[in-house]
Amino acid sequence: MKLAIVIPDGAADEAQPALGGRTPLQAAYRPHMNRLARMGQVGRADNVPGGYTPASDVATLSLLGYDPRGCYTGRAPIEAFARGLKLGPHDWAIRCNLVTTATGRMDDFTAGHITTAEAATLLADLQAALGAPGRTFHPGVAYRHLLLVEGTSSGPFAADTFTQPPHDIPDRPVAEHQPRGPGADLLTDLMQRSQAVLADHPVNRARAKAGKKPATQVWLWGQGQAPALTPFQARFGLHGAMLSGVDLVRGVGGLLGWDILDAPGMTDYLDNDYQSQGAAAVAALDRYDVVCVHVEASDEASHEGRCDAKVEALEKIDRDIVGPLLAALPRHGNWRLLVTPDHPTPLRTRAHARGCVPFVIAGTGIAPLGQFSYDEATAALAPLSFPAGHELLPWLLSV
Repeated sequence: MKLAIVIPDGAADEAQPALGGRTPLQAAYRPHMNRLARMGQVGRADNVPGGYTPASDVATLSLLGYDPRGCYTGRAPIEAFARGLKLGPHDWAIRCNLVTTATGRMDDFTAGHITTAEAATLLADLQAALGAPGRTFHPGVAYRHLLLVEGTSSGPFAADTFTQPPHDIPDRPVAEHQPRGPGADLLTDLMQRSQAVLADHPVNRARAKAGKKPATQVWLWGQGQAPALTPFQARFGLHGAMLSGVDLVRGVGGLLGWDILDAPGMTDYLDNDYQSQGAAAVAALDRYDVVCVHVEASDEASHEGRCDAKVEALEKIDRDIVGPLLAALPRHGNWRLLVTPDHPTPLRTRAHARGCVPFVIAGTGIAPLGQFSYDEATAALAPLSFPAGHELLPWLLSV
């Protein structure tokens, strides 16, 4: 059995007045996704258990068959794993965003989509000014970075330490969303002190001169300790691979024991090379039982409130990824194809949300239900439903 999974991140949405009362998924030209609906079954799944923040870490674990309640420890340690950073038994990883808060609000959680090269310079100077024994800043990609803190059996953080994802508070006052609970003082202090380090930094002066937003501070969130998961192959007997431009999702794949693949031009933004990513996924079918393709662009479009960009991203996912996989899979014998977002990201709020997402499955042994469209409305009326999203994949692999 060959299984391909396509994750259009944050694709699930609400009806948009600008689209004539349709969702972006409904408005997009998606002949291949609709063909899957006619061939197979559309349903819905809720990938975020109650009490968990709706985000790609929890939701991706769930849609890949793992109950977050038994294995999730935080977002940052998953990214640390993806970058080859080892955590000791009491160490903590904390996500470290470069953000723009010049107005006292979360003006831009990407610091104007700062480049990786610019960010590396800023992180080096933040380490020099704010680093300490047992506390190190690690540069990543664009605005996404990590802080590692050595801990003890009693701290400095705890399960009830609360931090706020910056992408969920666009244009909101940052003073209302500071860390709370054990270790909050340390995080708040570092965030405040980072403002002085970055205030007149040469990188920010150059960005301002070019009309770009500066990185005014770091935003610390998503803390956690090293997780432990049963490898996917040990659970399901299948060897998998992950294609994603996002460290977080690559980390989830790595924790499952999957190989992490690259494709030329694959990014975590709207400039993703969809054709390259789709071609790499088709090629990977020769070597792997499961090939998972995650595309961040649809989620980024929602965070920016760009309806047209979200429709365009979904059309490219359909044309350049779903279409080629649908054409290639039957050549491998028994096959199945699953297309599903991880969580909703409504354009209205520009933030991740709770709730069910629509999925479509087709392939060997999947009997059609007489559905004709893959979208939120069809899924809402579908008999196939998984209130616990982590049950979908085991069901798909067993029916």
